[in-house]
Amino acid sequence: MRGVGGLWADLTDLVLPAECAGCRDRAATRHGFCPGCVAALDALRPRPARPTPAPPGLPPCVALGPYAGPLREALLAYKERGRHGLARPLGGLLADVVAEALAPGPAGEVLLVPVPDTAAAARARYGDHLGRLARHAATRLRRAGWPVRVVRPLRALPRPDSVTLDSAGRARAAEAAFRPRPGLAAARPRGRAPRAAVVVVLDDIVTTGVTLAAVSRVLTASGLSPTVAAVLAATRKRRPL
Repeated sequence: MRGVGGLWADLTDLVLPAECAGCRDRAATRHGFCPGCVAALDALRPRPARPTPAPPGLPPCVALGPYAGPLREALLAYKERGRHGLARPLGGLLADVVAEALAPGPAGEVLLVPVPDTAAAARARYGDHLGRLARHAATRLRRAGWPVRVVRPLRALPRPDSVTLDSAGRARAAEAAFRPRPGLAAARPRGRAPRAAVVVVLDDIVTTGVTLAAVSRVLTASGLSPTVAAVLAATRKRRPL
């Protein structure tokens, strides 16, 4: 049993879809996933994961599992095919990652910071996909007694499609992609985070780590130094620690 709730609890309220989000099997679907994919997702356990080499400024990173199998298919269904009903179970799984990353529990308030999307990316992905995941993760953690808030201190600027860039180009684009929202530093004495706050950066997938590192550097410069990054999936070429 997971520390912040079971996966099936998040699936029982979903409208019956046309196919399983994890394997796309139309015959075996129940509540968004077939029983086999539910078992595969429920068997995943968060582990440290880190790109090789790790970009400067990347905090410790914890991932639920590799970007493969039902987890990969569920993320694609959610992001690329508009399966919004998956936000609740995926957000619950992300809450499990946060709980593991901060085990045995928070010493103070936890601030969840989802990586912001550009307006163009949000339109292409049927809305603010990470924002929805963050809200469901926060709800799950609050039910477990955690003092959690979702905060959006950064905005994303338009940037080139990473598919057209090499690794150095992706790093440069990520470095210039995020800015603090107006008034962020002035809202806190000396630009510091609330006392004892733990800052967790959220993303769906870690690949090279340059996006998480860029977000973390901007947050640190704004007085919100991340403790850890929590993600759902890590690409297979990432080396677990």
